[in-house]
Amino acid sequence: MTEPLEKRLEKAMAELLAAQEAVARTERELRQASFAVLSSDRAVRATVGPQGELSGIEFLENKYRDMSPQELAASVLEAANAARLKMNRHVMKAMAPFTEPSSNVPELKGFELDWERIFGPEVLRDDAEDTAREGRATPAWRDALGEDGED
Repeated sequence: MTEPLEKRLEKAMAELLAAQEAVARTERELRQASFAVLSSDRAVRATVGPQGELSGIEFLENKYRDMSPQELAASVLEAANAARLKMNRHVMKAMAPFTEPSSNVPELKGFELDWERIFGPEVLRDDAEDTAREGRATPAWRDALGEDGED
């Protein structure tokens, strides 16, 4: 049997209010978020803020003193890009509940976002792939320099 219109509207309004509160909580949390990532050579730590902006660079253990300018630049870029990617994925996960249709009110479909268009294609790759790449595989810049990445 079909639910009365008033009851459906009441459910929809309750769901809408709950969604608005959840969006506000998520926005507050995201405004406070930051991620720091260590370069694969452990020479640089880059930190990004809530909009993916670079908010800090640390040169660790004076390793930069033995690096060429190109190596140091590559380490900074690697760490900064990885931190930005982590932030982008964090935003995606935080916003995911709002992209799904309502289970209680089928008329509330959620909204569609083109994450690839917003953040770039790398954001859609599996996290496990990035974890493996960060921890074990040789970065492309090391290959170009003829180094194996081991200390």
